[in-house]
Amino acid sequence: MTETRTIRAMVVADVVLVLTFLVLLVLYVAGGSSGDGGDAQVSASPTSSAPAATAGATTGPASFRLPSGNIACAMADEGVTCTIASYSYAQPVVAGCTGTTGHVLVLDADGAAFTCETGPTPQVAGDDVATLEYGSSATAGDYTCTSATDGVTCTNGAGVGFRLARASWTELP
Repeated sequence: MTETRTIRAMVVADVVLVLTFLVLLVLYVAGGSSGDGGDAQVSASPTSSAPAATAGATTGPASFRLPSGNIACAMADEGVTCTIASYSYAQPVVAGCTGTTGHVLVLDADGAAFTCETGPTPQVAGDDVATLEYGSSATAGDYTCTSATDGVTCTNGAGVGFRLARASWTELP
């Protein structure tokens, strides 16, 4: 049983690394030769109830975890992918999925949707992933995620997105 979990954890780590590499590669190729600043603008700042304007932006995709480690997100100009290791809401239905659902939620130009997972269940994010403190936000392109004690809220500039927590998830608006 322990060996199976170890293998699953290694597969998840490999998938995350490959996806991160691919996102970075796409961002590099898309913005590398144009000189138009096509890289994501990422920043973190405290907010009250809505994402605030941020200062001190850095360039590149944002990857973060909430302080609990149960939710981790990766952001880029093209969208947001959040993974939740443990949840208690009803497993969402994904058409045609023969795997599991409920752990990976994506927000992109098509809106918010859960993905079909065929690999092992995601684990709690480690300390090697940057922490987005409660009350802080991160922005990449048109997407903003805000960390709170009751989960993470991610939206695009039009307010379309999701709120994700251990007990529930909600599509916005």
